[in-house]
Amino acid sequence: MAEAAPKKPRRKRQAAEPEPRGLTARQVGQGAPPAPVMRLMEAIEGDGGSVIGAYREPLGGLWQVMAALPIERVEPTPYQRDLSAPHVARLAAAIEKLGRFVDPIIVVRTEEAKYWTPNGNHRLAALRGMGARSVVALVVPEPEVAHRILILNTEKAHNVRERALEAIRLAEALALLDDRPEREYATELEEPALLTLGLCYLENGRFSGGAYHPVLRRTEKFSGARLSKALAERRERAARLLELDGVVAAVVQSLKERGLESPYLKAFVLARINPLRFKRGATADPDDIIAQMLTAAKKFDAGKVRPDQVARTGGAPDEQ
Repeated sequence: MAEAAPKKPRRKRQAAEPEPRGLTARQVGQGAPPAPVMRLMEAIEGDGGSVIGAYREPLGGLWQVMAALPIERVEPTPYQRDLSAPHVARLAAAIEKLGRFVDPIIVVRTEEAKYWTPNGNHRLAALRGMGARSVVALVVPEPEVAHRILILNTEKAHNVRERALEAIRLAEALALLDDRPEREYATELEEPALLTLGLCYLENGRFSGGAYHPVLRRTEKFSGARLSKALAERRERAARLLELDGVVAAVVQSLKERGLESPYLKAFVLARINPLRFKRGATADPDDIIAQMLTAAKKFDAGKVRPDQVARTGGAPDEQ
């Protein structure tokens, strides 16, 4: 029997080269800044800063200003994540070792002559801790850009708590700034479940949001209602979720009193009361699911749980 001819390896299809776009290197520094940018430059000087230069960013050709600012005038946006002390310490050590600050932060100027940074909070804290008197920043003329820059922030990895708190703080600020439908802010807010979890974290900083995130991620959607109304509805949902968490905590305590010890007790209980557990791809109304889980949690009989059942539980360990 003749041997089959060896198959020729498939050639990988090369991606097409993108069409050239944006400005050339020479164009970036050419031209006179428009009047609003000139006024911004004057304001920076009046605030005690020093304008290093103005240029057009290379992709969209929009004007931006590079400046040195008095460090006391720079603050983080009020809706971003909390500082991580270890991360600040690592940054300060790196800056000290290098002997220079080479990573300008991004800021927008407020009407109160403050400069909000949406992505430089940790670098700013590191400089302050080192006694720096000024910071070099890229000043963006449009304040709304600060909201969008948050989604590009790569200073440190996010966990669910940080992402949720950042999302809800941003949503509350946006509701006051421009109360459009919630779904129009889908890009800035990342995912709807984070808003509900964020409200829970604001009420209880020790809330174990990671345990409920999978359920909410399958059921939550961005609302077509205005952001302020959508947030009011989410506050009611968050209250029910906190009630559920209280009942689940009581069940976990009863399991511990029976001698069951595992870092996965909460995950075990939630898996047992989750009506979507064995329904792949199924979606449902989040309020209905929370109500069903609350009913199931109240009926949960800890006395019927065997140690081997808990031992087979997977998932993330319970948050402390």
